[in-house]
Amino acid sequence: MADTERRADLVVVGAGIAGLTAALSAAERGLDVIVLNKGASWSPDGAEQSTATFYAQGGIAVVDPGADDDSIALHLSDTLAAGAGLTDAAASEPILSDGWSAVTQLVGRGAEFDSAHGRFLRTREGGHSVRRIIHAGGDATGARVQAALGTAAAESRLRVLDRAWAAQVLTDAGQAVGVSYVHGGVHSVVWAPTVLLATGGVGHVYAATTNPAGATGDGVALALRAGARVADLEFVQFHPTMLFVPGARGRRTLVSEAVRGEGGRLVDVDGSSVTAGVHSLGDLAPRDVVARAVRAAMERTGADHVYLDITGVDDFAARFPTVTAGVRTSGLDVDGGMLPVVPGAHYLCGGVVTDDAGRTGVPGLLVAGETARTGLHGANRLASNSLLEGLVMGRQTAAQAVERASVPIREIGVPALGSAAVLDRSVLQDAMSARVALDRDAAGLAEVAALLATAAPRDRDDLRVAEDASLLLTARAIVAAARARRESRGAHSRADFPERSERAVSRGFALVDDELVVIGERVVADALV
Repeated sequence: MADTERRADLVVVGAGIAGLTAALSAAERGLDVIVLNKGASWSPDGAEQSTATFYAQGGIAVVDPGADDDSIALHLSDTLAAGAGLTDAAASEPILSDGWSAVTQLVGRGAEFDSAHGRFLRTREGGHSVRRIIHAGGDATGARVQAALGTAAAESRLRVLDRAWAAQVLTDAGQAVGVSYVHGGVHSVVWAPTVLLATGGVGHVYAATTNPAGATGDGVALALRAGARVADLEFVQFHPTMLFVPGARGRRTLVSEAVRGEGGRLVDVDGSSVTAGVHSLGDLAPRDVVARAVRAAMERTGADHVYLDITGVDDFAARFPTVTAGVRTSGLDVDGGMLPVVPGAHYLCGGVVTDDAGRTGVPGLLVAGETARTGLHGANRLASNSLLEGLVMGRQTAAQAVERASVPIREIGVPALGSAAVLDRSVLQDAMSARVALDRDAAGLAEVAALLATAAPRDRDDLRVAEDASLLLTARAIVAAARARRESRGAHSRADFPERSERAVSRGFALVDDELVVIGERVVADALV
């Protein structure tokens, strides 16, 4: 049994843009909300922040209703093109349409975006037809957004428990009734008719990533164990320009795509263009295209990186202070004008299957942000659609929580933390990086699956073990999905199945008796009808 019990109308697991937007929206409508934040509370002085939102550099892709050169239809067209046929048009259009209203609400909560003459300044990133990315503090958009939401949360009636890690979504008769968690070494529980998972991504399944340390697939694992379905987990987006530091592991500095939007050029170690002849958009092609062009240039030259030439970017340090600080912290400098970069694990395009309101197949269990598979990102996310989705779906899930506030729940017996299968983290990360990254094949996937099957149980009594258990289950799910997809599409490339299938299929998986089983295949319509 848990030692401490709390009750709420909504419990939110995660304190990034989706989680805090949902929590604030629900609290403003009178709900009693508790937020479980695995990391430390947000602080401008923190060396390592706990949310991926903080590290988002590019900005928010959103259509200005007053823009002459943009429209929701054009934004949707760009999103569909980037998604390589797997973006669900019908699910995506409402998300994009609600963007301006969601950004307006965010501004009302204290976020300030770079502007001139009364209008937001805009930049362009890969896959976008026009300049529609709004930003804050140059490339500090995520930090500014996190600060605004963190401040709003501190000033609200929310209860935020920092350094509290979720152990299990509690269910009764198939319905979510709360969350078991550990806070200050004490096993506790929050009872609530609605549980929202907004835990971010899975970057630390790989040896090097742009994600913060807490991105260990917690939401995917929690949802699977609760009976929810996941889909399209094979589509892990590798950002083309992660700062290269020899031998470095864990989180590495992202070099924003907006650098290329402002004139940066990708060149190999011999000075030749990386993307010449690869795509009509060149360095601003969709991320999967550019990432593979970078890898191809590395193979062609035998080098362990390429360069991002920033000599054509005016006043780089002022326009991109976050990148500049990260580069200097890594022991490099921007003054030479050539930044060494490689592709790095960045964003999970699939996730826990939800509908247009964030609902999963488990009543009372909602998912939002990077953890969710709404259908917006398809096989390859369009740059800067992620913060937009987090804002919009945070609001949608809050509305669901309001509707469910009066749903009665039964407080069940709380299971002990128990044990879970884990694998040495470095071993898992190295295997996934070598065989389940930009390129895959049947032999490599089978090899990694066999390795993951050797995991041994350990008591799940501390955060490190709990994270390792989440990493293992998430890795197993990614490998299972990659083995099942016998084609190359978007962020998923099979050397043994190089062609793209005519039918774009979204394939769901569920955890049945600790085995990942295919549960449903759906042909995705990537056009509005």
